[in-house]
Amino acid sequence: MQNDKFWLKIIYILSVVISLAVAFLILGPRPQGVEGMVDVSRLPLVNSVLNTITTILLISAFIAIKRKNIELHKKINLAAFGTSAMFLVTYIIYHWFKAGPKAYVGDYATIYFIILISHIVLAAIILPLALITLYRGWQSQIDKHRKIAKITFPLWIYVSVTGVIIYWMLY
Repeated sequence: MQNDKFWLKIIYILSVVISLAVAFLILGPRPQGVEGMVDVSRLPLVNSVLNTITTILLISAFIAIKRKNIELHKKINLAAFGTSAMFLVTYIIYHWFKAGPKAYVGDYATIYFIILISHIVLAAIILPLALITLYRGWQSQIDKHRKIAKITFPLWIYVSVTGVIIYWMLY
């Protein structure tokens, strides 16, 4: 139990630090000359592909656990976390070398902003949820893992799918 408190504290601190760093990197000032220094024009497509792969992996992990294949479930979920982590890295790189978020210019602004705002809020929430869910599974705390996974799974799917939808709407 004491070990749980330690790791949960680490997860929460890490989640807050990453969320604040992402917000700063997207919205904060950049050093002179950084914008455009690296061609990041393909990264939105890469991010969309990573979100698609994450969605497929999450659904595959769900199917694996329903079939009682625990080892495959673990491996697939680690892969899903890995693709989400790669997304986060490429997302940060993109926004560091490109000034600010891309403006939406389509005909469905209200729908776009509802999707975008819910995506952003839930993306910040999913980080600690995914880490706690993985931690609980790793520690074989099956009851606690199942309980939080029932929240994490649909939110993570939502964040991954809406990431792709946002890409389609912007590009």
